Amino acid sequence: MSPLIFASFQALSPNGVIGSSWRDPSNTQIDYLTIEHWTELAKKLESGGFDFLFFADTFGYPTLDGELIPFAVEAGYNVPMADPITIVSAIAAATSKLGVVLTNSTTHEKPAALARRFATLDHFTKGRIGWNIVSGGGQSSSTALFGEPMIPHDERYLQADDYLQICLRLWEGTWADDALRVDRESGVYADPDGVRQVSYEGNYLRTKGILNVPPSPQRTPLLLQAGTSSAGRDFAAHYAECVFVGGGDPAVVARNITAIRDRAEEIGRPRESVKFLVGAGFVVGTSQAEAQRKYENLLGFATLEHAAATFAWSTGVDLLKFDLDKPLPELRSDIGQTSLDRFRSPDGNGPTVREILEDYRQHGINGTTFVGTPETVADEVEAFVAATGADGFLVQQHITPGTHDDFIELLRPVLLKRGLMRPTREDVTLREQLLDAGPRVAATHPGAQLKFKTTADA
Repeated sequence: MSPLIFASFQALSPNGVIGSSWRDPSNTQIDYLTIEHWTELAKKLESGGFDFLFFADTFGYPTLDGELIPFAVEAGYNVPMADPITIVSAIAAATSKLGVVLTNSTTHEKPAALARRFATLDHFTKGRIGWNIVSGGGQSSSTALFGEPMIPHDERYLQADDYLQICLRLWEGTWADDALRVDRESGVYADPDGVRQVSYEGNYLRTKGILNVPPSPQRTPLLLQAGTSSAGRDFAAHYAECVFVGGGDPAVVARNITAIRDRAEEIGRPRESVKFLVGAGFVVGTSQAEAQRKYENLLGFATLEHAAATFAWSTGVDLLKFDLDKPLPELRSDIGQTSLDRFRSPDGNGPTVREILEDYRQHGINGTTFVGTPETVADEVEAFVAATGADGFLVQQHITPGTHDDFIELLRPVLLKRGLMRPTREDVTLREQLLDAGPRVAATHPGAQLKFKTTADA
């Protein structure tokens, strides 16, 4: 088995992914609004062999029927959440190898603004930046916050297609590779023939102009995507280089991965050109009993009310309104269809509402938790990868820094011995690190067709 990709899943919030873990006295995540918290964590992850630091983010927050859920505020659960893009430059200055991936929606902000920001960050990080593309997040509350109408779920992906087409044209098509001269003697900063306006007219979005930032190491940041609804899978097959999928039943995870790889192959991209990362919790101890004690301590801060608030935030559905001992009825959501589909079984025998809530309480939004000794967890990781075809994991933070200390000090040596983790992270761009390819998008990626063409290329 080849070395796997490992990243740390974080948000600029006081909490982890299960319950109110900020209440644990050892949890330093309550310092999330200090620069030092993030630079120290980033240095720890880099020295511990992690490939990148992943920031989840959304403007949304838990609501039901348009009203704030008071429990979410009281428990510090998905409220508050600050803007992670503000910390990237500090992380870049404190590290030299660790990648940074930011979540940004294609719904609320114009694509030219996002393209300019990511191009700048790609320079500042020397090619270590990635974009996790989402078409929404906490959609009910975020659209109300911006005074915008709710766009139907599948239509958001059509708009996202326009969004990506604009960003890719700006990143790939504005500047020739040799346009930047910076020749003091001649007074030529850039060759005008090597800088062109790009244009695009879509059904939802349009542009005409240039990216006012010279070409960065990757040009296009590494493109990640999260969402396994039918529309999400098709979008991922076209554009994503890495896909973030929830855990849970390995058979369901395997079906989602296979479906996206099949679709990518249909449209002319190699199956292995898309990497898949599974969100999972890792609770590791020197003995099974110690690991279980850590897990039980964590669950002591989690209730079914936490679980219901998370489900409402990600789907707009209040599970507590249903009979807890019956399966969840067939539902559609313009807020988060993926979270609903996660509990659908092809044979129609889905879990009860109570079982869904308990799953969220025990595992958080992503559905898989490995609990045990380093050897036991490594065995389970190998088995999960073999069953699903996944390429790595987003390690869910529960207690900071405890989650990562245990991973690095206890689990990493076993993973290294088995060849499941790279000895060190290479000093290369994020795309080169994860895809074993060049710094630019692959020739089979849609972005490659939009590269600046000279007269000789035409």
